[in-house]
Amino acid sequence: MSKRNPISVFSTHEVLNQPPPLENYNVYLQDRALCEAVQREGAAWTQDILSSFGEIVGSDRVIHLADLANRHPPELHSFDRYGQRIDEVEYHPAYHELMSLAMSHQVHSIAWNTNNRGGGHVAHAALLFLLGQAEPGVCCPVAMTNASVPTLRHHPEVASTWEPLVLSNEYDERFVPVNEKRGATIGMAMTEKQGGSDVRANATFAHPLNTDDVVGAYTLRGHKWFCSAPMSDAFLTLAYSTNGLSCFLVPRWRPDGSRNHIFIQRLKDKLGNRSNASGEIEYHDAWARMVGEEGHGVRTIIEMVHHTRLDAAVAAAALMRHALTHAIHHAAHRSAFQKLLIQQPLMRNVLADLALECEAATALVMRVARSFDESIRDETARRFNRIATAVTKYWINKRTPGVVCEALECHGGLGYVEESVMPRLYREAPLNSIWEGSGNVICLDVLRTIEKQPDSLDTLLGELESARGGDRRLDHAIDRLKQLLNDRTEREIQGRYLVEQIALTLQGALLVKHSTAAVADAFCASRLGHASGRVYGTLPLGLDLDAIIAHARPAV
Repeated sequence: MSKRNPISVFSTHEVLNQPPPLENYNVYLQDRALCEAVQREGAAWTQDILSSFGEIVGSDRVIHLADLANRHPPELHSFDRYGQRIDEVEYHPAYHELMSLAMSHQVHSIAWNTNNRGGGHVAHAALLFLLGQAEPGVCCPVAMTNASVPTLRHHPEVASTWEPLVLSNEYDERFVPVNEKRGATIGMAMTEKQGGSDVRANATFAHPLNTDDVVGAYTLRGHKWFCSAPMSDAFLTLAYSTNGLSCFLVPRWRPDGSRNHIFIQRLKDKLGNRSNASGEIEYHDAWARMVGEEGHGVRTIIEMVHHTRLDAAVAAAALMRHALTHAIHHAAHRSAFQKLLIQQPLMRNVLADLALECEAATALVMRVARSFDESIRDETARRFNRIATAVTKYWINKRTPGVVCEALECHGGLGYVEESVMPRLYREAPLNSIWEGSGNVICLDVLRTIEKQPDSLDTLLGELESARGGDRRLDHAIDRLKQLLNDRTEREIQGRYLVEQIALTLQGALLVKHSTAAVADAFCASRLGHASGRVYGTLPLGLDLDAIIAHARPAV
């Protein structure tokens, strides 16, 4: 009896009909909608910067780093081996490499270091859009560091110390006093157990240090329920002082070089965003410095919140794009019933529908990013920015989970296993809708702006009117929106519907003015003309699905 070859016994058939890995491609250059938006919205000078970063983001090396950072989440070390309290979070080296990649490519700093070329916030949004397709977990500390600048500038002396380090393009992971570092990151800690979004319910209190050599020094005592990136070099936070809720900068180290009394009580076991640590921190007579006018803490820190709300929308749009890219790639290489999936009529409808959502999201976030640039000198842009940022943050985040779920389903069972990136994107999808103001909070902000700053609404309606005549369905949508806005009956309970209609009409206006005829026609037919169903893949007949997919298809 002959011996059997053990290899042949356990070998299986040749692997066929499986897509090749999606890697080593330029994430920027394969995204036509993003390239066109960057040119259109005032940051054409960043093309080489974005192309270089896009090449790195799509490399197999960065894809592997993201996988490692998620498979090895951060760990909290409360004490050293001698029992000394240290409150340090240990990250996998892959996380630090991704942070270094982000900061060396100016994701956190380019908005403020434009050398008067303009378009800095558009450049920042585009870089963050690319970074989000590498690993969303590093977007949070990078976005907060970027957004801290306008709040720090409320105290020129504090800004003179911190801003050069915040805008440094060197990532310094060491836990040492800031004067020994090559670069610094800034976090934010506002919410508390009893209040959440209602920061007026905060129970953290500040007591002045009258004997301290530093003017405006305080000690803080309180517990913050959510603090992402707890290894940041300092936190902007809210606490009650004598004259009301005020804003403070709380460094991890005291001026004398000792560790500040910031105790990380635990790390949150989160649904997603697992490479990034989020914790509960306690201030136990922590040294702090007031930033901005006493009693006006919300007004001071809201500038940081406003910038991070744009970034929360950008990060969500990036998730959509990342999911779509993988879905199209899979469908272009996988066959079923004698055709590639991308050639199957139903799949073409699904992919085209997802592509419309992604392009509309990209156009909207980049248009709002331009308003941040223009707001520096232009009141009209400031009025648009006040309302459009909140609308954008709400709507894009509400659309993201559905897009990611549908893109995952395009992969079949392959999309449901952890070796695929899709489960990670699925867990990430709800995140940005919760951070920086959940959906209801954002809608209430929009309603408040409409009531207290009606000129902001007028400016936004003017933006819509500039597209009138481009599509009859858009014209009708503008008219319907105006009628809806004129009806003040039960406005709060209808808040989500109102914000939804503002967002859809604004997206339609942008696509009619700037996108291809196929994309604009399909968006207006399905989103403004009410001719499609309630799930993705229900676009009406008569649309050029092939042209829509071709415009979105990665050139890998």
